[in-house]
Amino acid sequence: MSPASSQTDFAGAEMPYNRLRTALALFGKPLAELEPDEMQRVYTQADREYQIEQLILEAPEAVGVMVSEVELAKALAEIRGKYPNEEVFRASLEAGELDENLLSQALARQCKVNTVLDKVDAANPVEISEVDIGIYYHANFDKFQQPERRDAYHILISINEDFPENARPRAMERILGIAEKLERKPWQFEELAQRHSECPTAMRGGRIGLVRRGQLYPELDAALFSLGPSQLSKVVESEIGFHVVFCKTIEPPHTLSLKKATPHIRKLLAERLRESLRRQWIAGLMPFHSDPAPMR
Repeated sequence: MSPASSQTDFAGAEMPYNRLRTALALFGKPLAELEPDEMQRVYTQADREYQIEQLILEAPEAVGVMVSEVELAKALAEIRGKYPNEEVFRASLEAGELDENLLSQALARQCKVNTVLDKVDAANPVEISEVDIGIYYHANFDKFQQPERRDAYHILISINEDFPENARPRAMERILGIAEKLERKPWQFEELAQRHSECPTAMRGGRIGLVRRGQLYPELDAALFSLGPSQLSKVVESEIGFHVVFCKTIEPPHTLSLKKATPHIRKLLAERLRESLRRQWIAGLMPFHSDPAPMR
């Protein structure tokens, strides 16, 4: 039999889905790619989570809870949207011993579990005091030190010898032409990025966003952090091609104030408290009140 086989092996669509979900959550890969020890861990955790979900669905709070067709369709569309195309989506289901019908059954069950947990949350509203927020802020003060960040833009011409326009000599010629135009008219950066850049950021005028040191390719990182505000780099080569980098603004290092940090801290503490209350509620459903695994 499969690892960690139990009565839950006869749970229909739910267990293949739970195992696939657990494999992706723990290791970021489907079941077929797992090592034996990873497979054992997945089966054990998926089995445990299935038992907890059963307790939730048998709880008094689950009575009358229904999953709408709209909610189910949304959940299915969300999963399908994680795959590049329908062929890859169906191949992944097949590898996980699922088809679209079985997946829909499993998702309906998961949606019902989530709705019950939301119902439990609503019955136990959490409140985070300003004192709790202040204590967390001062106890974790180092977390609110923000390093220097730069609003980075770039134009990319990739190098690919399979295409004449992207062969190295032609790619270099193209990026040098763009750089020459920018030297004369730097205010046209976003327009030229939209027209010529071969990076998805072209849709945003070449904007990468606010970045810290070490977040970009080393060559781009070095170029960006040598620039002042509103300055352009010379042509830079990385492993993916040629770039012109633009530093729009510089955000100096600073400490995030308690006032600005409060929304983040409140959300974090509320999630922690809500998770604790959920665990207490689930533990109360168990015969021996053992500590339940956290629900994803």
